Amino acid sequence: VQFVESGGGLVQPGGSLRLSCAASGFTFSSYSMLWYRQAPGKERELVARISSVGGFTNYADSVKGRFTISRDNAKNTVYLQMNSLKPEDTAVYYCNTPGVTSWGQGTQVTVSS
Repeated sequence: VQFVESGGGLVQPGGSLRLSCAASGFTFSSYSMLWYRQAPGKERELVARISSVGGFTNYADSVKGRFTISRDNAKNTVYLQMNSLKPEDTAVYYCNTPGVTSWGQGTQVTVSS
């Protein structure tokens, strides 16, 4: 199982970013996908979840209304659209699927003026 996250960067407060995660090594379309983030000195937290065919999503309260998770099963890719970014969104973002304990390298998101 492998995850390759991309799309992070430095953005000003109020800005937007779109993260991508290319997954391989399992039947992508059969599994829910998750986005996590880990800020410096903090535990990794679950940010968003999407069901296998994309019909169900849920979000952490801290990002609800600002972030949108989506997926393209034909491309084995999950996305995280992040709008109205805040400094507290600064973290390394990772994708994963339930039951998998290996992680990709993540993608750094820094929100700062």
